[in-house]
Amino acid sequence: MAAESEARVVTVSSGAHKIGSMDFEDLNGEESYSRWRRYGQSKLANLLFAYELQRRSDAGEWGITSVAAHPGYASTHLQSAAPGIGGGVYSILNVAVMKVTNLVFAQSDEMGALPSLYAATVPEMPAGGFVGPSGPGEMRGHPKLVSSTKASRSEPDAKRLWEMSEELTGVGYPKLT
Repeated sequence: MAAESEARVVTVSSGAHKIGSMDFEDLNGEESYSRWRRYGQSKLANLLFAYELQRRSDAGEWGITSVAAHPGYASTHLQSAAPGIGGGVYSILNVAVMKVTNLVFAQSDEMGALPSLYAATVPEMPAGGFVGPSGPGEMRGHPKLVSSTKASRSEPDAKRLWEMSEELTGVGYPKLT
């Protein structure tokens, strides 16, 4: 990608990064697992990755622009079709609540896709930018630049996650000096 002019990487995150924290001692959730805690961690990790990719691109003169996006609350039916949702009285109630919530609060899946498309195609997109919906709570609306948490901007955490990812995947990149 570095050889291509105007190469851009868009990492998809979520507003749920705000509830995330990095558990580096149990990164894969092998010791303890909570669906929402791990979802928040994964979305925080996506932002840490996107920002670290931009820092490394800048330092290594790779020519890559790294940006992130989140869809807000999009009615994709993931909320009611995810594994472990169906079955039992509690789960049936949960599915019903999610369907009503989607109808009342969520935006369409097409609108949810717009922040990623915007991040990928707008010529003046700043390196290290984060795009999400413009409406209240960034839940719905047209795309705009949004901010992310202090935790998502932690350079030590981003570096540590990058190095752990290289170790876990066996894929390495040029070291920064």
